[in-house]
Amino acid sequence: MTYAIQVAYLLSTALFIFSLHWLSDPKSARRGVFAGVAAMLVAVAATWAMPGISRHLWIVIPILLAVGPGVWLSLVPLTAVPQRTALSHAFGGLAAGLVGTAKYFFWFNEPGSPSLTSFRMVAIVAEIILGYLTFTGSLIAAGKLQEIKWIPQRPWVYKGQNFVNLGAFALAIVLGVLLILSPAERWSPLVFIVIIILALNFGWMLVMPIGGADMPTVISILNSYAGLSAVAMGFVLDNKLLITAGALDGSSGLILSIIMCRAMNRSFVNVLFGAFGQVQQTAAAGSDKVYKPETVEGAAQIMEQANLVVVVPGYGMAVAQAQHKVRELYDQLKKRGITVKFAIHPVAGRMPGHMNVLLAEAEIPYTDLVEMDEINPDMPQADVCLVIGANDVVNPAARSDKGSPIYGMPIIDADRAKTVFAIKRSKNPGFAGIDNELYFSDRTWMLFGDAKNVVGELVKQFSSGGGIH
Repeated sequence: MTYAIQVAYLLSTALFIFSLHWLSDPKSARRGVFAGVAAMLVAVAATWAMPGISRHLWIVIPILLAVGPGVWLSLVPLTAVPQRTALSHAFGGLAAGLVGTAKYFFWFNEPGSPSLTSFRMVAIVAEIILGYLTFTGSLIAAGKLQEIKWIPQRPWVYKGQNFVNLGAFALAIVLGVLLILSPAERWSPLVFIVIIILALNFGWMLVMPIGGADMPTVISILNSYAGLSAVAMGFVLDNKLLITAGALDGSSGLILSIIMCRAMNRSFVNVLFGAFGQVQQTAAAGSDKVYKPETVEGAAQIMEQANLVVVVPGYGMAVAQAQHKVRELYDQLKKRGITVKFAIHPVAGRMPGHMNVLLAEAEIPYTDLVEMDEINPDMPQADVCLVIGANDVVNPAARSDKGSPIYGMPIIDADRAKTVFAIKRSKNPGFAGIDNELYFSDRTWMLFGDAKNVVGELVKQFSSGGGIH
């Protein structure tokens, strides 16, 4: 039986690896999802088949209790996928922390505590610190993404905050080292509980100072933390599959975080401790710049004359759930022989790949989704650039204003198109807390309103012939 379980674990590991590989390509992404699900089913079945596990039938109770929340999370709209992902990281971190807590007290109560070796204590300390900080940090990230009223969207900062945060983390590490050196002393459980409190506290303190504009990167960083906590849990439970799966999860989250930081031309330190979005809120509020509004009819007439239309989707499209209307507009333009491309910025939306997922749901061909670096050289040839709910990722201040918090961040060069139409719900600044210079450009015309309604009106203009001269 043990041999069969190890073979099952090996199969599950291979499926996890293939799942990540297939998920990297839209053509094989569906296969990757099925491979990941199959890997988890095999892993759970193999674990249940281990000697002694089947005797503990009570384990079925928490599994059944988890079915309801699991089904609910699977049914959330695509606009809520970022916060759902953050909640998944929270659950993973909490599971790792609870397992580490249970194993520590189980081994501590053994006569003589022979199982509390220094190596195991290193793994347990890493598991509880990473697990619990991921739990509270992910909950705050989910709350910011959900725009819960009592969780501020802007960075929540105070003087000396970074010193307080790093001090709490450093204290947890020092106490962890003390626990590793003396895991079975009378006072050790009290130190263990203090570490848990510090980790829980550090998690929410780490994310609260980070603005909503950085949430996509924060999610991927928390993903990495959750993976690392799973690695530590694998060492605690002596489970090679957990070690492998956690390493895959942690490394993929780290790689994705690096890609996103490069896309914003920023470092991990700046994301985690920079309080991004706080710098220019006052200046933005006092701006007296003037927008140039345009009617839907006028926009449709200009778009109908175009040869190349570049659409830049953003979170506003996601909130309005306008992706299907965008597909209808895409079809209308294609019928007229107009080339349509979608410019995708790596950090558009609230999580990595957010725009790709939404447009794929509307069955827009992936061949027409173009990454930022590839589309920018073609922007001067674009007759029309239609910005749908995007803000900071098309702000020219990133190129020209050294005082801007987004200075140096690579952007989609929407301002270099011949004509720009920007769909926006209001005149409020984006999550970075600053005005977008693109909206005041001589080439830009504003279409204020809900993205779904505005795009729907554009579709009606083309469907009724209103956009045709």
